[in-house]
Amino acid sequence: MTVELDRYKAIDEEDIKYFINLLGEKRVFSGDDISEDLSHDELGGISKFPEVVVEVLNTEEVSRIVAYAYENNIPVVPRGAGTGLVGASVPVHGGIMINMCRMNKILELDEENLTLTVEPGVLLMDIGDFVKEYDLFYPPDPGEKSATIAGNINTNAGGMRAVKYGVTRDYVKGLELVLPTGEIVEVGGKVVKNSSGYNIKDLICGSEGTLAIVTKAILKLIPLPKESVSILAPFNNLSEAIGAVPNIVKSKTNPTSIEFMERDVILAAEEFLGKKFPDNTADAYLLLTFDGNSKEEVEEHYTSIANILLKEGALDILIADTDERKEAIWSARGAFLEAIKASTTEMDECDVCVPISKVAEFVNYTYKLQQEFDIRIKNFGHAGDGNLHVYILRDDKAEEEWNHKLSEVFRCMYDKSKELKGQVSGEHGIGYAKKQYLSGQLGEVSLDLLRRIKLAFDPKNILNPGKVCQ
Repeated sequence: MTVELDRYKAIDEEDIKYFINLLGEKRVFSGDDISEDLSHDELGGISKFPEVVVEVLNTEEVSRIVAYAYENNIPVVPRGAGTGLVGASVPVHGGIMINMCRMNKILELDEENLTLTVEPGVLLMDIGDFVKEYDLFYPPDPGEKSATIAGNINTNAGGMRAVKYGVTRDYVKGLELVLPTGEIVEVGGKVVKNSSGYNIKDLICGSEGTLAIVTKAILKLIPLPKESVSILAPFNNLSEAIGAVPNIVKSKTNPTSIEFMERDVILAAEEFLGKKFPDNTADAYLLLTFDGNSKEEVEEHYTSIANILLKEGALDILIADTDERKEAIWSARGAFLEAIKASTTEMDECDVCVPISKVAEFVNYTYKLQQEFDIRIKNFGHAGDGNLHVYILRDDKAEEEWNHKLSEVFRCMYDKSKELKGQVSGEHGIGYAKKQYLSGQLGEVSLDLLRRIKLAFDPKNILNPGKVCQ
């Protein structure tokens, strides 16, 4: 399903007047009043300004704007904090950008049903801080804590705790949605089980704003684990480090997270943050976290894993059992993306997900590509669930050389992912930037099914057009 640009209506003065009458002048922006930040996401590789930006405060406003857009055939893109990496929030067809960030209220904490009801613009870090005060826990832990919850839902974000706790979809119990027609619907709820027809809620999770606009979310909470310890294991090389992961996963210890990283990325983070990592002498590391309700339980688990790591070639086991030590490690891990970005002129990312047993093979393949194409490639990621974050760095390459090499490296990596029975994206989504690689992996039958789902929700293709499968 495609819609040509000339089929969309361009924004005119009458449209602007409608939005001002609805929202007031202070929440409608056009022309030079639109911030440049709203033309791109965090990675910045794709850029396009919307014709008008509207700031909304409630579901009714979203509904009336979308209904107007549907009636007049104007494209609409919902926007949160803009922390994405694949251009999903970039208005490639112009039109209306609905800025959801001011819909940022925590609406209800239900301690009896262990749910939290929030508006779409609530930040992930605020959710964690809020529920912790009630001895509760929202497990999804994507690296970008300043992302909005609707952004997490739209990409089905995973993060570092996915090994034990799962991904965002596993913690979304209900949603309030504005459909492309402007109609408001509620899907899911506070119930524990639901076998009542197709699961629209789960379909929205990961849809990247192409099917409906999230205006409210009911999130599942769990009791907050009382104890948490991280261990850092240095290795001679990354192959040895990742090679230890299958035995960790097969053990009965169930780590909260299993991350892998290389020395040069750690050094970049040290320089970026201006503070030292607990150890930077080895070429590669595994970082694991364990949580539980007693020190004895946690100690038993990390001791068991420490023995496995030492048998697999770990040079040492560094235990972070204080808040200061954990902060030193995890602040560096959280800064990896920004540190790599600061070390080069431009970069792009591949976040493939492969079977856990194939992580080492894929990482070794990126080393070969680095030599073959004479281009810097940096790796880190979630070893415990096979989700790699691979960054290709431009440095001082001319634009033509950069574009050619980037295209070839991506082609090789996505072909390798397909060969290893992996997926194009583990958590950052497809957006605009990775569409061609999704089509190369899924095949026409599956792509056609996705397009038919899009058509069922959005027959005029006004909602975030040009993304994912379009």
